[in-house]
Amino acid sequence: MGYYEFNIKIARESMDAFIEHMRAIGCLGVIDNESNIIAYFSDIIGIQKIIEGIKTSREILSQSGLDENISYNYQFIGERDWNESWKKRFRPIEIGESLAIIPPWEKDVGGRINIIIDPGMAFGTGHHETTRTCLYLIERLSKICNKGSLLDFGTGTGILAIAALKLGFRHAIGIDIDELAIEASERNARLNKLDNIKFIHGSITELSGRFDLIVANIISETLIQHASHIASLLNKDSYCILSGMIKGQETDVINKMESLGLYLLERINDERWITLVLRN
Repeated sequence: MGYYEFNIKIARESMDAFIEHMRAIGCLGVIDNESNIIAYFSDIIGIQKIIEGIKTSREILSQSGLDENISYNYQFIGERDWNESWKKRFRPIEIGESLAIIPPWEKDVGGRINIIIDPGMAFGTGHHETTRTCLYLIERLSKICNKGSLLDFGTGTGILAIAALKLGFRHAIGIDIDELAIEASERNARLNKLDNIKFIHGSITELSGRFDLIVANIISETLIQHASHIASLLNKDSYCILSGMIKGQETDVINKMESLGLYLLERINDERWITLVLRN
């Protein structure tokens, strides 16, 4: 199996909507370089489907009144070259007061809690705004909440669950509908020498039990669709962090969660992205 790497130039105002559409057609990961984005697709999708998806996205942007000008080039990356491609772009990043995200090929960052992440073909290296904000909030909430258990809904690389354990949570579960995400998560748990963590391939509807903190860094539609399950899995007087929303989408998410008995504690606006902290 191989991958297609697309280097895409697009207006900043159109980037969020474009990325959402790319994810819908099977984009496996995106690196935002401010002036352009790098998007990755499995070759199983087929190059024609990807190109057609980009063409359709132009129409969607135009209908939304956004700049539909997109230019791109792409290259095929064989499976053996995948890690080398990531190594060129994935560098250590410090987050919050104590965290550092590092790839396996870098040295530890001194004086910080090092979280080793080999992204493979899953979302979540700590470089995206929403991932950074979730990590910052997990660090902050770890000082005030019960650190018994955490659920990472849409776990990607497992980065949020792994960070929680290194910040003192006793147990964590990560769940994702993407098999590649579970493979990446389990690999990262081993890299961080953690055994009090479990990754599940499946839907949140299949889970039972209660958690002291639930984190979900996914699109707003999925947050709303599974809001009742998120609420039902929270322990009493516990917290949830919801992210992945583009500015303007958070109102529906807040209304849905409040209808289920949660209340909003904090709303963080990181330019284009919104992250919410709620409590029951």
